[in-house]
Amino acid sequence: MSASREGNLNPREAARRPNPAHERAKRRASIVSLAFNLVFSVAKFAVAMATGSVSVLSEAVHSSTDVLAAGIAAYGVRASSVPPDEDHPYGHGKIEALGGFGESILLFLAVGYIVVEAIHRLRVPAPVENLDLALGLIALSTVGASLVGAYVLRVARRTESLALLGNGQHLLVDAVTSGGVLVGLALTRMTGASWADPAVALVLAVWMLGGAWKLARESTQQLIDQRLPLSELELIESIVVEEQAVLGHHRLRTRRSGDVRFVDMHIVVPREWELVRAHEAADRIERRIEEQLSPAHVVVHVDPYDPEKERRA
Repeated sequence: MSASREGNLNPREAARRPNPAHERAKRRASIVSLAFNLVFSVAKFAVAMATGSVSVLSEAVHSSTDVLAAGIAAYGVRASSVPPDEDHPYGHGKIEALGGFGESILLFLAVGYIVVEAIHRLRVPAPVENLDLALGLIALSTVGASLVGAYVLRVARRTESLALLGNGQHLLVDAVTSGGVLVGLALTRMTGASWADPAVALVLAVWMLGGAWKLARESTQQLIDQRLPLSELELIESIVVEEQAVLGHHRLRTRRSGDVRFVDMHIVVPREWELVRAHEAADRIERRIEEQLSPAHVVVHVDPYDPEKERRA
Protein backbone atom coordinates (compact mmCIF):
# COMPACT_ATOMS: atom_id res chain seq x y z
CA MET A 1 0.00 0.00 0.00
CA SER A 2 1.35 3.45 -0.92
CA ALA A 3 2.11 6.04 1.72
CA SER A 4 -0.63 8.35 0.43
CA ARG A 5 -3.26 5.67 0.55
CA GLU A 6 -2.09 4.63 4.04
CA GLY A 7 -2.57 8.22 5.17
CA ASN A 8 -6.15 8.25 3.86
CA LEU A 9 -7.30 5.34 6.03
CA ASN A 10 -10.20 6.15 8.33
CA PRO A 11 -9.57 5.69 12.08
CA ARG A 12 -11.51 2.41 12.18
CA GLU A 13 -9.44 0.91 9.36
CA ALA A 14 -6.20 2.27 10.80
CA ALA A 15 -6.95 0.58 14.14
CA ARG A 16 -7.15 -2.77 12.36
CA ARG A 17 -3.75 -2.53 10.66
CA PRO A 18 -0.28 -3.15 12.11
CA ASN A 19 1.42 0.07 13.21
CA PRO A 20 3.78 1.21 10.37
CA ALA A 21 6.20 2.74 12.90
CA HIS A 22 6.29 -0.56 14.77
CA GLU A 23 7.03 -2.46 11.56
CA ARG A 24 9.97 -0.15 10.76
CA ALA A 25 11.32 -0.47 14.32
CA LYS A 26 11.08 -4.27 14.16
CA ARG A 27 12.99 -4.40 10.87
CA ARG A 28 15.77 -2.16 12.18
CA ALA A 29 16.13 -4.24 15.33
CA SER A 30 16.25 -7.50 13.39
CA ILE A 31 18.97 -6.16 11.07
CA VAL A 32 21.11 -4.87 13.97
CA SER A 33 20.79 -8.23 15.73
CA LEU A 34 21.69 -10.19 12.60
CA ALA A 35 24.81 -8.09 11.92
CA PHE A 36 26.05 -8.34 15.52
CA ASN A 37 25.55 -12.10 15.72
CA LEU A 38 27.20 -12.75 12.37
CA VAL A 39 30.38 -10.82 13.24
CA PHE A 40 30.82 -12.36 16.69
CA SER A 41 29.92 -15.88 15.59
CA VAL A 42 32.79 -15.90 13.10
CA ALA A 43 35.17 -14.33 15.65
CA LYS A 44 34.30 -16.88 18.37
CA PHE A 45 34.83 -19.86 16.08
CA ALA A 46 38.24 -18.47 15.11
CA VAL A 47 39.24 -17.94 18.75
CA ALA A 48 37.89 -21.37 19.78
CA MET A 49 40.14 -22.99 17.17
CA ALA A 50 43.12 -20.93 18.31
CA THR A 51 42.66 -21.62 22.03
CA GLY A 52 41.11 -25.07 22.22
CA SER A 53 38.56 -23.78 24.77
CA VAL A 54 35.33 -25.77 24.94
CA SER A 55 33.56 -22.89 26.67
CA VAL A 56 34.52 -20.52 23.83
CA LEU A 57 33.45 -23.24 21.39
CA SER A 58 30.10 -23.43 23.18
CA GLU A 59 29.80 -19.66 22.79
CA ALA A 60 30.62 -19.97 19.10
CA VAL A 61 27.95 -22.62 18.64
CA HIS A 62 25.48 -20.52 20.61
CA SER A 63 26.28 -17.45 18.52
CA SER A 64 25.85 -19.43 15.31
CA THR A 65 22.35 -20.41 16.47
CA ASP A 66 21.81 -16.71 17.18
CA VAL A 67 22.73 -15.94 13.57
CA LEU A 68 20.09 -18.38 12.40
CA ALA A 69 17.66 -17.03 15.00
CA ALA A 70 18.29 -13.44 13.90
CA GLY A 71 17.74 -14.48 10.30
CA ILE A 72 14.49 -16.20 11.26
CA ALA A 73 13.42 -13.10 13.19
CA ALA A 74 14.26 -10.80 10.26
CA TYR A 75 12.24 -12.99 7.90
CA GLY A 76 9.39 -13.40 10.38
CA VAL A 77 9.10 -9.67 11.01
CA ARG A 78 9.05 -8.93 7.29
CA ALA A 79 6.69 -11.74 6.30
CA SER A 80 4.24 -11.16 9.15
CA SER A 81 3.75 -7.52 8.14
CA VAL A 82 2.34 -8.50 4.71
CA PRO A 83 -1.34 -7.43 4.58
CA PRO A 84 -4.12 -10.07 4.47
CA ASP A 85 -4.84 -11.53 1.05
CA GLU A 86 -7.36 -13.88 -0.52
CA ASP A 87 -5.56 -17.00 0.68
CA HIS A 88 -4.72 -15.57 4.13
CA PRO A 89 -7.70 -13.43 5.20
CA TYR A 90 -6.46 -13.26 8.80
CA GLY A 91 -3.04 -11.96 7.76
CA HIS A 92 0.40 -13.50 8.26
CA GLY A 93 1.07 -12.64 11.90
CA LYS A 94 1.63 -16.24 13.02
CA ILE A 95 4.82 -16.38 10.99
CA GLU A 96 6.40 -14.54 13.94
CA ALA A 97 5.22 -17.23 16.35
CA LEU A 98 6.63 -19.89 14.04
CA GLY A 99 9.91 -17.99 14.03
CA GLY A 100 9.96 -17.89 17.83
CA PHE A 101 9.29 -21.65 17.98
CA GLY A 102 12.07 -22.28 15.46
CA GLU A 103 14.48 -20.27 17.60
CA SER A 104 13.61 -22.39 20.65
CA ILE A 105 14.42 -25.56 18.69
CA LEU A 106 17.82 -24.09 17.78
CA LEU A 107 18.47 -23.38 21.45
CA PHE A 108 17.61 -26.96 22.41
CA LEU A 109 20.02 -28.28 19.77
CA ALA A 110 22.77 -25.91 20.91
CA VAL A 111 22.31 -27.02 24.53
CA GLY A 112 22.63 -30.68 23.53
CA TYR A 113 25.84 -30.06 21.61
CA ILE A 114 27.41 -28.03 24.41
CA VAL A 115 26.58 -30.69 27.04
CA VAL A 116 28.18 -33.44 24.94
CA GLU A 117 31.34 -31.39 24.35
CA ALA A 118 31.63 -30.30 27.99
CA ILE A 119 31.26 -33.84 29.34
CA HIS A 120 33.85 -35.10 26.88
CA ARG A 121 36.31 -32.38 27.94
CA LEU A 122 35.75 -33.19 31.63
CA ARG A 123 36.58 -36.83 30.93
CA VAL A 124 39.51 -36.02 28.62
CA PRO A 125 41.10 -32.76 29.90
CA ALA A 126 42.96 -30.52 27.47
CA PRO A 127 44.86 -27.25 28.05
CA VAL A 128 43.47 -23.89 26.95
CA GLU A 129 45.97 -21.76 25.01
CA ASN A 130 46.13 -18.05 24.09
CA LEU A 131 43.97 -17.12 27.07
CA ASP A 132 44.47 -13.36 26.61
CA LEU A 133 42.94 -13.54 23.12
CA ALA A 134 39.96 -15.50 24.43
CA LEU A 135 39.44 -13.20 27.41
CA GLY A 136 39.48 -10.07 25.24
CA LEU A 137 36.97 -11.38 22.72
CA ILE A 138 34.57 -12.78 25.31
CA ALA A 139 34.66 -9.55 27.33
CA LEU A 140 33.78 -7.58 24.18
CA SER A 141 31.04 -10.08 23.32
CA THR A 142 29.52 -9.78 26.81
CA VAL A 143 29.19 -6.01 26.60
CA GLY A 144 27.98 -6.01 23.00
CA ALA A 145 25.37 -8.72 23.51
CA SER A 146 24.03 -6.90 26.58
CA LEU A 147 23.56 -3.64 24.69
CA VAL A 148 22.11 -5.14 21.51
CA GLY A 149 19.91 -7.57 23.47
CA ALA A 150 18.45 -4.79 25.61
CA TYR A 151 17.68 -2.77 22.46
CA VAL A 152 16.01 -5.70 20.66
CA LEU A 153 13.91 -6.62 23.73
CA ARG A 154 12.80 -3.01 24.14
CA VAL A 155 11.56 -2.99 20.54
CA ALA A 156 9.98 -6.45 20.97
CA ARG A 157 7.94 -5.39 24.01
CA ARG A 158 6.83 -2.13 22.40
CA THR A 159 5.75 -3.87 19.18
CA GLU A 160 4.64 -7.17 20.78
CA SER A 161 6.83 -9.17 18.39
CA LEU A 162 7.37 -12.80 19.43
CA ALA A 163 10.13 -13.25 16.86
CA LEU A 164 12.08 -10.30 18.26
CA LEU A 165 11.29 -11.37 21.81
CA GLY A 166 12.93 -14.70 21.11
CA ASN A 167 15.84 -13.01 19.39
CA GLY A 168 16.33 -10.57 22.26
CA GLN A 169 16.27 -13.45 24.74
CA HIS A 170 18.92 -15.19 22.66
CA LEU A 171 21.12 -12.09 22.91
CA LEU A 172 20.71 -11.68 26.66
CA VAL A 173 21.39 -15.37 27.13
CA ASP A 174 24.50 -14.82 25.01
CA ALA A 175 25.54 -11.95 27.28
CA VAL A 176 25.11 -14.03 30.44
CA THR A 177 26.80 -17.09 28.97
CA SER A 178 29.67 -14.92 27.71
CA GLY A 179 30.04 -13.53 31.23
CA GLY A 180 30.14 -17.07 32.61
CA VAL A 181 32.75 -18.10 30.05
CA LEU A 182 34.76 -15.01 31.00
CA VAL A 183 34.73 -16.12 34.65
CA GLY A 184 35.74 -19.66 33.68
CA LEU A 185 38.61 -18.48 31.50
CA ALA A 186 39.81 -16.12 34.22
CA LEU A 187 39.69 -18.98 36.74
CA THR A 188 41.64 -21.20 34.34
CA ARG A 189 44.28 -18.53 33.91
CA MET A 190 44.66 -17.90 37.64
CA THR A 191 44.62 -21.52 38.85
CA GLY A 192 45.44 -23.63 35.80
CA ALA A 193 42.42 -25.83 36.58
CA SER A 194 41.55 -27.75 33.41
CA TRP A 195 38.05 -28.60 34.67
CA ALA A 196 36.91 -24.96 35.02
CA ASP A 197 36.41 -24.36 31.28
CA PRO A 198 34.09 -27.35 30.55
CA ALA A 199 32.35 -27.01 33.94
CA VAL A 200 31.31 -23.44 33.13
CA ALA A 201 30.08 -24.56 29.70
CA LEU A 202 27.96 -27.28 31.33
CA VAL A 203 26.38 -24.91 33.87
CA LEU A 204 25.54 -22.40 31.16
CA ALA A 205 23.98 -25.10 28.98
CA VAL A 206 21.54 -25.96 31.78
CA TRP A 207 20.68 -22.27 32.17
CA MET A 208 20.07 -21.95 28.42
CA LEU A 209 17.67 -24.89 28.60
CA GLY A 210 15.26 -22.87 30.75
CA GLY A 211 15.18 -20.00 28.24
CA ALA A 212 14.55 -22.41 25.35
CA TRP A 213 11.63 -24.01 27.21
CA LYS A 214 10.03 -20.65 28.02
CA LEU A 215 10.28 -19.43 24.43
CA ALA A 216 8.87 -22.70 23.06
CA ARG A 217 5.91 -22.48 25.44
CA GLU A 218 5.08 -18.86 24.55
CA SER A 219 5.32 -19.50 20.81
CA THR A 220 3.19 -22.63 21.02
CA GLN A 221 0.44 -20.82 22.94
CA GLN A 222 0.05 -18.27 20.16
CA LEU A 223 0.13 -20.93 17.45
CA ILE A 224 -2.75 -22.81 19.11
CA ASP A 225 -4.78 -19.61 19.57
CA GLN A 226 -4.51 -18.97 23.29
CA ARG A 227 -6.99 -16.35 24.50
CA LEU A 228 -5.94 -12.76 25.18
CA PRO A 229 -4.58 -11.87 28.65
CA LEU A 230 -7.07 -11.40 31.49
CA SER A 231 -6.47 -7.63 31.57
CA GLU A 232 -7.55 -7.33 27.93
CA LEU A 233 -10.59 -9.55 28.48
CA GLU A 234 -11.63 -7.32 31.37
CA LEU A 235 -11.26 -4.28 29.11
CA ILE A 236 -13.57 -5.90 26.54
CA GLU A 237 -16.09 -6.74 29.27
CA SER A 238 -16.07 -3.15 30.56
CA ILE A 239 -16.72 -1.75 27.09
CA VAL A 240 -19.77 -4.00 26.65
CA VAL A 241 -21.09 -3.14 30.13
CA GLU A 242 -20.81 0.59 29.39
CA GLU A 243 -23.21 0.08 26.47
CA GLN A 244 -26.11 0.21 28.94
CA ALA A 245 -28.91 -0.70 26.55
CA VAL A 246 -27.23 -4.02 25.73
CA LEU A 247 -28.71 -6.76 27.92
CA GLY A 248 -25.71 -9.08 27.96
CA HIS A 249 -23.15 -10.95 25.88
CA HIS A 250 -21.85 -14.48 25.34
CA ARG A 251 -19.59 -16.59 23.11
CA LEU A 252 -16.63 -14.25 23.57
CA ARG A 253 -13.62 -15.64 21.71
CA THR A 254 -10.22 -13.99 21.42
CA ARG A 255 -6.80 -14.76 20.00
CA ARG A 256 -3.67 -13.10 18.66
CA SER A 257 -1.80 -13.36 15.39
CA GLY A 258 1.47 -11.47 15.59
CA ASP A 259 0.57 -8.17 17.25
CA VAL A 260 -3.03 -8.16 15.89
CA ARG A 261 -5.89 -9.17 18.21
CA PHE A 262 -8.96 -10.95 16.92
CA VAL A 263 -12.20 -10.73 18.93
CA ASP A 264 -15.66 -12.08 18.16
CA MET A 265 -18.69 -12.18 20.43
CA HIS A 266 -22.49 -12.11 20.61
CA ILE A 267 -24.45 -9.34 22.32
CA VAL A 268 -28.08 -9.60 23.45
CA VAL A 269 -30.39 -6.65 22.68
CA PRO A 270 -34.12 -6.04 23.36
CA ARG A 271 -36.42 -7.87 20.95
CA GLU A 272 -38.25 -4.69 20.01
CA TRP A 273 -35.13 -2.97 18.66
CA GLU A 274 -35.03 -2.21 14.96
CA LEU A 275 -32.19 -3.69 12.92
CA VAL A 276 -30.51 -0.30 12.46
CA ARG A 277 -30.40 0.40 16.19
CA ALA A 278 -28.98 -3.05 16.97
CA HIS A 279 -26.36 -2.65 14.27
CA GLU A 280 -25.31 0.75 15.60
CA ALA A 281 -24.81 -0.70 19.10
CA ALA A 282 -22.69 -3.54 17.74
CA ASP A 283 -20.72 -1.10 15.61
CA ARG A 284 -19.96 1.14 18.61
CA ILE A 285 -18.69 -1.82 20.60
CA GLU A 286 -16.54 -3.04 17.71
CA ARG A 287 -15.05 0.42 17.16
CA ARG A 288 -14.23 1.00 20.84
CA ILE A 289 -12.56 -2.40 21.29
CA GLU A 290 -10.53 -1.90 18.12
CA GLU A 291 -9.38 1.52 19.32
CA GLN A 292 -8.43 0.23 22.80
CA LEU A 293 -6.64 -2.91 21.59
CA SER A 294 -5.25 -1.58 18.31
CA PRO A 295 -4.33 -3.26 16.05
CA ALA A 296 -7.44 -5.42 16.35
CA HIS A 297 -10.24 -6.96 14.30
CA VAL A 298 -13.58 -7.22 16.13
CA VAL A 299 -16.81 -8.85 14.99
CA VAL A 300 -19.97 -8.49 17.12
CA HIS A 301 -23.04 -10.58 16.32
CA VAL A 302 -26.45 -9.40 17.51
CA ASP A 303 -28.95 -11.75 19.24
CA PRO A 304 -32.50 -10.61 20.14
CA TYR A 305 -33.50 -11.28 23.73
CA ASP A 306 -35.33 -14.61 24.03
CA PRO A 307 -37.07 -15.12 27.42
CA GLU A 308 -37.77 -18.76 26.66
CA LYS A 309 -34.09 -19.45 25.98
CA GLU A 310 -33.15 -17.68 29.23
CA ARG A 311 -35.61 -19.85 31.21
CA ARG A 312 -34.09 -22.99 29.72
CA ALA A 313 -30.60 -21.73 30.55
